[in-house]
Amino acid sequence: MEPFYYMVFGALGAVVAVLELSKGTKDRINTPSAFNSFKNNYLLVYSLMMAGDWLQGPYVYFLYSQYGYGKGDIGQLFIAGFGSSMLFGTIVGSMADKQGRKRACVTYCITYILSCITKHSPQYKVLMLGRVLGGIATSLLFSAFESWLVAEHNKRGFEQQWLSITFSKAIFLGNGLVAIVSGLFGNLLVDSFALGPVAPFDAAACFLAIGMAIIMSSWTENYGDPSENKDLLTQFKGAAAAIASDEKIALLGAIQSLFEGSMYTFVFLWTPALSPNDEEIPHGFIFATFMLASMLGSSLASRLMARSTPRVESYMQIVFIVSSAALLLPIVTNFLVAPSKVKGGGISLSGCLQLLGFCTFEACVGIFWPSIMKMRSQYIPEEARSTIMNFFRIPLNIFVCIVLYNVDAFPITIMFGMCSIFLFVASILQRRLLVIAEKPIFFTEEDRELRERDPEMEPLNI
Repeated sequence: MEPFYYMVFGALGAVVAVLELSKGTKDRINTPSAFNSFKNNYLLVYSLMMAGDWLQGPYVYFLYSQYGYGKGDIGQLFIAGFGSSMLFGTIVGSMADKQGRKRACVTYCITYILSCITKHSPQYKVLMLGRVLGGIATSLLFSAFESWLVAEHNKRGFEQQWLSITFSKAIFLGNGLVAIVSGLFGNLLVDSFALGPVAPFDAAACFLAIGMAIIMSSWTENYGDPSENKDLLTQFKGAAAAIASDEKIALLGAIQSLFEGSMYTFVFLWTPALSPNDEEIPHGFIFATFMLASMLGSSLASRLMARSTPRVESYMQIVFIVSSAALLLPIVTNFLVAPSKVKGGGISLSGCLQLLGFCTFEACVGIFWPSIMKMRSQYIPEEARSTIMNFFRIPLNIFVCIVLYNVDAFPITIMFGMCSIFLFVASILQRRLLVIAEKPIFFTEEDRELRERDPEMEPLNI
């Protein structure tokens, strides 16, 4: 493997180590043992859940190809997963709010374990069922666990600021360290032990089962709106009304969809971008490098959120602009660097520059996750948290399905340009969210009347 890859990985690792070891008192928040115990329990469960997800990711496409399916058939399987998440996501989110978030988390484990089991069959219909189950599980992973955490955190009377600690640690571990270790462990099972491409799925099922046992034995149940007279349709309408009536929630949903849509598109595009002429690139090592860059971002986010300034709404504008510029690199290098026409070989100069840009984008992803979690905890109403969060995923899944369906219809530079535009729009919407969030508002009509009588009265802020 070329020294360039080791240099990038080593540089990122050194920066992450320096950031973590150099944290001062301003970057840390002293918390009581009761909160630390609660936080560590959640982080253990979340890490196991993410291990179950990350172990599968690198081998899904490879497994389907080993069963003899072509690009078109595999594309339909991927579309089924995102389509399932879109169709059933809001339903399972509503059920989580009404029936209980703990139950939803257990359902995630069971659903994903069943999805892993289907990978043992080469039958297309069985694999399609697995993708549908996987889509449902993904919706629960990105809504039920966060909803349970926020509700339980508030129920136990912990400080609101402490949520940012759990969020940043969860992303640092779940989307960083666990992702790297999962990739290396999967590689060990498939290549070193020669257990075949289905082995990581079996390992994922084991981790999910362990996590489910911890959830069932140590978590308490919490709900959104437990009203007996509210069915799923009523909850669905209530969530839609909340989004329509509160511009902050609508902006947050649009920002999330734009960023995550660009992120999932990037997942499909980075391989052909770095090897347009079938250059030999170490996919697993590059994936680990991206995850290390994400860890760097989450480490930066934990520092930023530990301080009162700058606000999350403020620095996220810069994050979106930087991520937009990073995904413009494939277009810029296409014009400035003469493309190589030699098939095979090592990574090109253009590929090296793009890899650095992609690492920058992944660092932005690492900042994005805990920051968006923090904003969701502030603006999304508790009674319909899971429902609204899955509402946000509807446009995201539609977008990804369209991209997958038309992945061969447009040049790769057009696709990256589209993602860059989306991220720039997200920065504009983030600016609008900041302006609205800084506006002073009053809790009651009585406060308004007092303000009219005394214009110099200090306004109240939510």
